[in-house]
Amino acid sequence: MKVEAKYYTAQDNHVECQMCPHYCKILPGKYGLCRGRMNEDGRLWALNYGETTSIAMDPIEKKPLYHFHPGAQILSIACNSCNMRCPFCQNWEISQGQTNTQYIAPEILVRMLKDHNSLGVAYTYTEPLMWFEYILDAGAAVREAGGKNVLVTNGLINEAPLADILPLIDAMNIDLKTMDPEVYQKTLKGDLAAVKRTIETAHKKCHIEITNLIVTGLNDRKDDIDRVIDYIASVDPSIPLHFSRYYPSYEYTKPPTSVKTIAYAYEKAREKLAFVYIGNVPAEDGSHTVCPKCRNLLIERMYFKAMIKGLDGNKCNKCGERIPVVI
Repeated sequence: MKVEAKYYTAQDNHVECQMCPHYCKILPGKYGLCRGRMNEDGRLWALNYGETTSIAMDPIEKKPLYHFHPGAQILSIACNSCNMRCPFCQNWEISQGQTNTQYIAPEILVRMLKDHNSLGVAYTYTEPLMWFEYILDAGAAVREAGGKNVLVTNGLINEAPLADILPLIDAMNIDLKTMDPEVYQKTLKGDLAAVKRTIETAHKKCHIEITNLIVTGLNDRKDDIDRVIDYIASVDPSIPLHFSRYYPSYEYTKPPTSVKTIAYAYEKAREKLAFVYIGNVPAEDGSHTVCPKCRNLLIERMYFKAMIKGLDGNKCNKCGERIPVVI
């Protein structure tokens, strides 16, 4: 199924997509960088509308979202599109090239979330913002059915479409890859300023958490890590930050992130941020939520399972500190 894309202008011999900072100029019969939008006779079409490459029930912690309905299961789906070109992409088989898809209409998606007693729908695995038109329709149907809409995203979108979609979104995990604008532009084919704008805008509208994948030789210097921490602290030190360990994938073959580097990031971030977590590496303390005031264990996690231990609603049951968690 195809629908006409939003946010584009028609030029003399091409259309200009205005969904993200690439501003792709697309000639007739050609696709934009994300591969989801095509110029057909001077109109831009979202050919990826509802075309789904992956679908599964996941723990909400796998997104990762640790402060949004901990312990819940959520229906997770993906499109076959991405507007970045990370050489270490963990899901490159479904994000960086064409693959088989199946159309799932919004009403079918709602039926599936009800059948599986899902919290809602997580648009994830690839880049959901390139599924913009579908999420507007599916997200409205999910919201009407009482479900939650979750985005796991690189945050690379322009201001107007972001404002258009945010009223439907309940939670986001935004991947902040580095604070180096040159690495974003040259290596990842992204735009740091746009990602920062997404973080700062979304933080005012819905629940957000941040993931920073620490990649060997790319963003693993102490200065790289410190700049990520300082930026999140400047927005809101209570935003949960997830450091994740890189493993070789796709076109990037450098060794996995040093465990010492992950440990440095975790300890350094805890000096300025209230909630810091680590993933893809065994760690006894790096997955639990503790009260930043009295260190009471609030949520215990093991293998993506969450057990609420010390919360009374969204307050610590020991000292009464208000915790930014949606139960």
